[in-house]
Amino acid sequence: MQKTTKFRALSTGALIITAALGLTACAAPAGSAADSGANEADVMFVQMMIPHHEGAVEMSDVLLDKTGVDPDVVAIAEQIKAAQAPEIEQMEAWLEEWDVDMSDMSGMDGMEGMDPGDMGGMGDMSEDMDALEEADGAAAGDLFLEQMIVHHEGAIDMAEDVLEDGEHPDVRELAENIVESQADEIERMRSMLES
Repeated sequence: MQKTTKFRALSTGALIITAALGLTACAAPAGSAADSGANEADVMFVQMMIPHHEGAVEMSDVLLDKTGVDPDVVAIAEQIKAAQAPEIEQMEAWLEEWDVDMSDMSGMDGMEGMDPGDMGGMGDMSEDMDALEEADGAAAGDLFLEQMIVHHEGAIDMAEDVLEDGEHPDVRELAENIVESQADEIERMRSMLES
C-alpha cells in the first residue's frame, strides 16, 4: 500500500507539471511541426508520451518474464505491450517528420533541464520497477496491476490535456484512443484486483 501511495504522489506531481505546461502551449513551435499543423501542446504531448509508453512496455516485459502469474494479468500485459509499442513508433515518426527530437524541449518554459523520462506522468519509476522485478507469482501480478492503473491514469490526464490544447488531428486521434482504451484497461485491472 505504501508503494502505491508513493506511486500516486509521483503521478500527481507529474500531472501538475503537465497541466501547468499545457497552459503555456499556445504558440506553435517553429519549423516543420508548425508547418504540419502541430502546435506546442502536440509536440510536448508526444515528447512526454513516448517515455511514458516505454515505461509501460518495460513494466509489461518485467511481468512477462515471470512464472506463476495469473494468466489474465499476463494477457493484459501482452495487450498493453502490443498496443503501446506501435504507438511509440508512430510518435517517434511524428517527431522525425516535425524535425523535433526528444532533447529539444526548449518550448517548455522553465523545464529545459528536465529529463523527458521523468515527465511521462510517473516521475522516477526505478524503485517501483525494482519492487516489480523482485516480486513473484501472484504478488507480482497484483503489483503490476496497481502500478499500471496509476500509470494509465497519468496517460489519460496527459491525453485529456492535449485534447484541450492540441491541434494536430493525428495526435488528437491518438489521445482519444488512449483515453478510451486505457480507461477500459483500468476497469479490467481494478476488477482483477478485487477478485
